[in-house]
Amino acid sequence: MKISVFGLGYVGCVSAACLASRGHEVIGVDVNPVKVDLIARGHAPVVEERIGELTAEVVGSGALRATTDAVEAIVATSVSLICVGTPSAQNGSLFTEYLERVAEQIGGALAKKDGRHTVVLRSTMLPGTCLDLLVPILEKFSGRTAGVDFGVAVNPEFLREGSSVRDFLDPPKTVIGEFDAASGDVVAELYAGLPGAVFRVPIPVAEMTKYADNAFHALKIAFANEIGAVSHALGLDSHQVMDVFLADRKLNISPAYLRPGFAFGGSCLPKDLRGLLYAARRADVAVPVLAHVLPSNEEHLRRAFDLIAATGRRRVGLFGLSFKPGTDDLRESPLVELAERLLGKGYDLRIYDANVTLSRLMGANREYIESRLPHLGDLLTSSVADVLTHAEVCVVGTKDQLVVDALRDSGDRTVIDLVRLPDAHVRRADPGYVGLGW
Repeated sequence: MKISVFGLGYVGCVSAACLASRGHEVIGVDVNPVKVDLIARGHAPVVEERIGELTAEVVGSGALRATTDAVEAIVATSVSLICVGTPSAQNGSLFTEYLERVAEQIGGALAKKDGRHTVVLRSTMLPGTCLDLLVPILEKFSGRTAGVDFGVAVNPEFLREGSSVRDFLDPPKTVIGEFDAASGDVVAELYAGLPGAVFRVPIPVAEMTKYADNAFHALKIAFANEIGAVSHALGLDSHQVMDVFLADRKLNISPAYLRPGFAFGGSCLPKDLRGLLYAARRADVAVPVLAHVLPSNEEHLRRAFDLIAATGRRRVGLFGLSFKPGTDDLRESPLVELAERLLGKGYDLRIYDANVTLSRLMGANREYIESRLPHLGDLLTSSVADVLTHAEVCVVGTKDQLVVDALRDSGDRTVIDLVRLPDAHVRRADPGYVGLGW
């Protein structure tokens, strides 16, 4: 393929050289003539493992060249990768001037070119940047229509400085946010034969994936550092602690707990977090990330309550009460807390949970529910149909098959889904359906 790469920083330089090494004809484009001259002489504009040798090789073979002329590059290629920087503005917002400038240049060049051209955005952008800002600019300056006269895609990069050539050629995944299928096909062709799963998704989803990745990376580092600080204060070797932590690939280093949903609860997580925070305070160690986990959890409870309140309806059916499906453990269950708040605000509440029977509750579990929902016996029913008949608002906190089946025809009731029902992807189009985080 014939490819132009706009922006010859780390991402652009590596992308250009790696694509050229895979047999494509690549033109690098940059407003900085120094970078263009370096490429012309076979030198990489950045310092990075393997990039120097690779750049010299592909420039020497004629597979990579560089220019400051955007029109020349567009006319000579069929695909353009935009790799310009998107630094933070002072208020933390995205600085998009470089993106806008390149979109104007490419749009103007497209106006002078025959045939379809595909514009692929590699720069890190907040969701909405491509469709709401850049596509209109491309259409305005080209006089053409996206998805008809030219293609658009978002293709976030997952390159780490220091190992970016290796990461490009052996990616963990390839994400293609496609304006239309033809645009996605072009991007998929660029990476044909590389390992890793390929995800073809809506453009805003592709934009968001990079932020999800980097936020989690930052969170992992902050988590490890805070555990290290508390461990050190308690006289422990933090690396021994983390060696044990990392050995668990079932729950710790795994997909477990990484699906958006409702608040956590139970007899362990809240209690043990509070215990760890107490130990940190006693040792005079600040742990701001860990200290904000419980307040974050509280926000999800508040969000669920606010969704119910926003309906303006007063008769609520709550499906699910225990903190985990398949158990009758009500201790610190967020659904118990939600029920308590609804009762406190005067809502007419009925509850169904197949695993919770008041007469069978005992010990700490019974003591807990008697202190939080002393009138549970008046609210709890063993019939899904009874709760459904009562409810104007159905709050779903379980994937119990009886509940799922009953809610397939929810009529004019509002369904507030806290667990992502199996048919949530279809229900999202229903104005009576509200997903907690999807």
